Amino acid sequence: MKLGLSDVEGRVLNGLLEEASGDIVVRLDRRGFIVHASANIAELGLDFSEALLLPHITDLAGRDHAAFVAEHVTATLGGRTQGGWIEFPVITHHDHEAGRESPCQRWYALSLRPMFDAGGAAEGALCLLRSVQQLRSLEGELHARAVTDPLTGLANRQAFCASLRRQLATGGGQMVAVMAVDGMRALMLRYGQRTADEVMWGFAKFLETMAQTLTTPGHEVAQLDGERFGVLLPDMTSRHAREWAEDVVATFSALAAPVSAKSQQLTASAGLARVECTVDWTLREAELGLVMARAGGGRQVAVSTHRRAA
Repeated sequence: MKLGLSDVEGRVLNGLLEEASGDIVVRLDRRGFIVHASANIAELGLDFSEALLLPHITDLAGRDHAAFVAEHVTATLGGRTQGGWIEFPVITHHDHEAGRESPCQRWYALSLRPMFDAGGAAEGALCLLRSVQQLRSLEGELHARAVTDPLTGLANRQAFCASLRRQLATGGGQMVAVMAVDGMRALMLRYGQRTADEVMWGFAKFLETMAQTLTTPGHEVAQLDGERFGVLLPDMTSRHAREWAEDVVATFSALAAPVSAKSQQLTASAGLARVECTVDWTLREAELGLVMARAGGGRQVAVSTHRRAA
């Protein structure tokens, strides 16, 4: 749908087009309904040329963001904000990457410039819709890298601590385990870093598999540092958590049994603690349990008897 533009509107539109470089140009009436859209709105799989009813700008937004877009547009048209850019997902009807017609969600940024009549009353706005999907995807990839261990693909210590903080915010009480392969430093000195990395990767995948046997949902597995792993065990009693950890330790020892007398026996140990007080306190308790398990010869599960002073 294309309407004639006044000279003032034309100058504003030209200014927008100078910035656009492929962006979608949209004109709204004073209520936020679309009365003009540049031809490249077809990129969204939309065609307003024969529409009987004017679509509202919020019709482009995903359902969970429609109210947010409506609030911003209303505030801008009412002069209560200076506009600026907002970002929201648009439900498009053409998947360019797949090359087919299908609903998909892609992120766009919206900028509005109000238009006023001779009396100073808002009579609409000219807008730019700019795709920010690539930027969003890059941000998501960078965030994933920031919270993921590059060797094992598990969540890293930062992400695991964030999960513990969320558990503490809701009262805590969950069980957490800190697990490690025994004698990793000796193994690295004897066989080299590459072999140590292979052992760590294999143990990480083993822990993921064992965690999937849990009947309670919400478990998380993370690599805390070069040799220690953390496992969050929600909705489990301390007895059940210990039984599961002991099963992990025993199963790993059986699977990693040496094939010859010259091969090194790989074993694992674990320390258990309850999520309480603070993140640092919780991890320290679990790691003290791991120290106790290793002090007893390894291939054990232990719970720290240390308690915070009142």
